[in-house]
Amino acid sequence: MAQQILIIGLGQFGMSLSRTLSEKGAEVLAVDINKSLVEEASAFVAEAVMIDATDESELARLEPRKRDASVCAIGEDSREASIICTALLRQMGAPVVISRANDKLHDRILQLVGAHQVVNPEQEFGKRFANRLLYRDIVVETSIGEDLHLTEIRVQPGMIGRTLMDLALPKQYGVMVAGIRRGIQGRVLQPSPTDPLLADDQLIIVSNEAAIPKLTKGFQS
Repeated sequence: MAQQILIIGLGQFGMSLSRTLSEKGAEVLAVDINKSLVEEASAFVAEAVMIDATDESELARLEPRKRDASVCAIGEDSREASIICTALLRQMGAPVVISRANDKLHDRILQLVGAHQVVNPEQEFGKRFANRLLYRDIVVETSIGEDLHLTEIRVQPGMIGRTLMDLALPKQYGVMVAGIRRGIQGRVLQPSPTDPLLADDQLIIVSNEAAIPKLTKGFQS
């Protein structure tokens, strides 16, 4: 059964999230107070409605307690509305409430009113983009903990033709290889400690952030 996700606020973040979740098979109910944004989202989500999410009676009709997750993606220009909406979602029994924050103070307030998770899309994108700018061989990076990252990185010149056993990455750099993306179709393979790495391989690794520059510098040639 498809996950049912309620997304409130259809700015750039909310609209992009609605589209991506819909493409991945989720059943998205998209909400905004702006009619034109609701009409735009209606082209790809399961349902789009125009309501004021700070109105308790209107929000209650969406039955957030029955959704797998609710995302309050209201933008920077409506900070008070995002706080009220988050509090109402928790009061109505939404099982998972994820709210968008614009700064540290907003983050703290959203947590105080009950958000299970608070995200800052601009800040997170800035961090990821900075790493990709500094370390050009990074393909994608995702934070999976306080200081733990899942990173996909191109095989470095000094790794080509060598095995994971030879490289001893966990011992030397504190890096664990979770998978290898190989070939034109980009199949992800379970890493073998004895198979030589190929020039077009991409390593999917788990590490702390500090390990990435050390790893890339260590195998540049």
